[in-house]
Amino acid sequence: MDIKEIQSLIKFVAKSGASEVKLETDDIKITIRTGSTSAGTETTFVHQVPVAQAQMAPVATTPAVEVAAPATPAQKESEEESKYITIKSPIIGTFYRKPSPDKPSFVEVGSTIAQGDVLCVIEAMKLFNDIESEVSGKIVKILVDDASPVEFDQPLFLVDPS
Repeated sequence: MDIKEIQSLIKFVAKSGASEVKLETDDIKITIRTGSTSAGTETTFVHQVPVAQAQMAPVATTPAVEVAAPATPAQKESEEESKYITIKSPIIGTFYRKPSPDKPSFVEVGSTIAQGDVLCVIEAMKLFNDIESEVSGKIVKILVDDASPVEFDQPLFLVDPS
């Protein structure tokens, strides 16, 4: 495995969102760990272990190489969004921004909300459930399109509590 293959593997793991991947073949062992550190960079550890053959003398292993990848735009965006509160879906169902098709949306980006305000409706098993805010603040971003299916604990809104 050459350095270009290792670099492409690192990029693939970083994009996949996996926190750790281990790859072991006959002549190489690679562990790739990604995650945010205090500087917001990804840290990748590559450890190569040569195969000792019966006729050859034992070879010392190479030390782990630490590669710091530059912060991607997604990481920078997540750092900016960390100051916001995420409102997540409490149930599985279909997300609706309006109480009915002919009515205006409950909230828009920039809307000021108070605790207990209805933010959206999620339809589950033919029942429409009002999703109320647990925080006060200002809607910064709506993360789900209208009439889209949502999963339990899926982020729906970003709220600036200040």
